Amino acid sequence: MDEAFDAIVVGAGPAGVTAARELAQAGLTVVVLERGAFPGAKNVWGGILYREPTEAMLPGFEAQAPLERPIVEQRYLLLTEDAMMGATYRSQRFATPPYNAYSVLRSPFDRWHAETAEAAGADVYSEFTVTDVVWEDGAVVGVTTGDPDGELRARCVVLADGANSLLAQKIGLHAEWEPLDQALVAKELIALPAEKIEDRFALESGTGTALEIFGESTWGLLGYGFVYTNRESISIGTGALLGDLIESGRNVNDMLDRFKKHPSIAPLIQGGETVEYSAHLIPEGGYDRLPRLYGDGVVVVGDAAGFVNPLNREGVNLAMLSGKLAAQAIVEAKVADDFSAASLARYRELLAGSVVFADLKKIRHVTPFAHARPHLLRDYPQLLSAMLGEYLSVDGTPKGIKQKNMLGMAARLPKKRLLGDLLGARKLLG
Repeated sequence: MDEAFDAIVVGAGPAGVTAARELAQAGLTVVVLERGAFPGAKNVWGGILYREPTEAMLPGFEAQAPLERPIVEQRYLLLTEDAMMGATYRSQRFATPPYNAYSVLRSPFDRWHAETAEAAGADVYSEFTVTDVVWEDGAVVGVTTGDPDGELRARCVVLADGANSLLAQKIGLHAEWEPLDQALVAKELIALPAEKIEDRFALESGTGTALEIFGESTWGLLGYGFVYTNRESISIGTGALLGDLIESGRNVNDMLDRFKKHPSIAPLIQGGETVEYSAHLIPEGGYDRLPRLYGDGVVVVGDAAGFVNPLNREGVNLAMLSGKLAAQAIVEAKVADDFSAASLARYRELLAGSVVFADLKKIRHVTPFAHARPHLLRDYPQLLSAMLGEYLSVDGTPKGIKQKNMLGMAARLPKKRLLGDLLGARKLLG
């Protein structure tokens, strides 16, 4: 690999592979360097893939990709120490092709996804750890593995090296993420027979559900737990902002163990065998904390750029789109024979006109709003549980008295705080 490439992509996740495939399809020479033993070996995600944005990148992917179950139901749940409350949306529209989303296991999907880039003409090499970029005349002109013969050159380098992109930090495109700009998530894959999954979640054969669970799933910290159904396994995990974990002294592994033992969660995974454990940082700084996304001879994509929408559980689709838009900018730079920062600024321009920036900008105040109000995931679930417990208990108490009791519970909330929460939420949605 002594020749110079048009592009080198560091990282074989969804963003990097998408960029490589798009570049190869446009006729550029491109190589992907992945530090894991194979694409997906070190990658982690919750496990939901949305069909429509994936179809736009990979027409016909459903017939080829290693998918688990179409997601026909979404459940949002609140946990207290001994209770569960929530809302469920199950749609026949979601249960009928074309499906809205699938549960997916990252390792097989990423390997398959990398093959699509190879089929387009990109080279994908595993077990290559890039330690730094190569500079020449103030521009990035390649990468190095740190070995004497480990230098590769390219007109442009695509940094797709994940949430804690050390390379983007090294070249000054962004500072190290602050603890409150990242979430730490622990996840297990628990093997269960398909019929048990379908029985416990009341699913038709071959269909799946997604549960997102707030409150006691994270000890009341800002974050959530999740349970996703696969063909013959359950993806279960929980996490919170890293800064809050540090300040509270909580351990995300203990958080997951506690979550699994909750009386509303334990029956769902009873008898299952844990076959995989992983932990992962997720960038959640949002629109206002995005790094610089380009420089002379370099662009940053996917998690490395902070393209995650935690509110709507979107990361992979945004990563893929960022890879595609980065590739478009690089192709235009190739035509112009100009890989300067001024030329590659086209990448940010394309992002600004896409759903990536539109959605991140829309939700940019949600995390600060919720983080400033820790009672949202502590006091309110407790109050709602107490009120529902009172309403649903048939114990000889007249309903009029029960209603007064419930109003009395709500009246104990600080009025000023409640009003502030309501006005703040209205502003967020405005």
